Amino acid sequence: MRADSYLEKKVIYMEQKIAIQDTYGERFQHCWGCGAKNEAGLHLKSYPTEDGSRCICRLTPGECYTGGVPENLFGGMMAVLFDCHGTASAAYFAHHHKGLTLTGDTIIGRFITARLEVDFKKPLPMKKEITITSQAEEIGARKVIVLMQMEVEGELRAKARMVAVGVKDTM
Repeated sequence: MRADSYLEKKVIYMEQKIAIQDTYGERFQHCWGCGAKNEAGLHLKSYPTEDGSRCICRLTPGECYTGGVPENLFGGMMAVLFDCHGTASAAYFAHHHKGLTLTGDTIIGRFITARLEVDFKKPLPMKKEITITSQAEEIGARKVIVLMQMEVEGELRAKARMVAVGVKDTM
């Protein structure tokens, strides 16, 4: 199989899958970064891979998110992207670890950030698609440690490590 058709097949698979953020309960759908019900938000979408070992988020940020260095993404926005993708990934990894799958009826357990460490490697250029991938380093009863990478055109721009904790619906 050609590499191009393999990548196209992966993208089509992700487009047909359910976004993790779309399985959040009503109470948790208002986040500025990933909330489906926040009209002014970014509406980030994270999708698990076919085997469930990773989660992927792709987006091209608007020009208004430029940083102090023109034509490069604001570093705080990079942290926001890691934060929203990381908590969605943690929720999915915990769900998947229990042997569960995502369906149209899933209301996934919600996770929040307890700690986020970001290593900025290179400036992230504007007007380019960003790919954020994640994998679980550790899955516990209430805590998931998530490792993430942010790339543009296959080049590593930042890495992150998140400690995410599960919360109750009544939080």
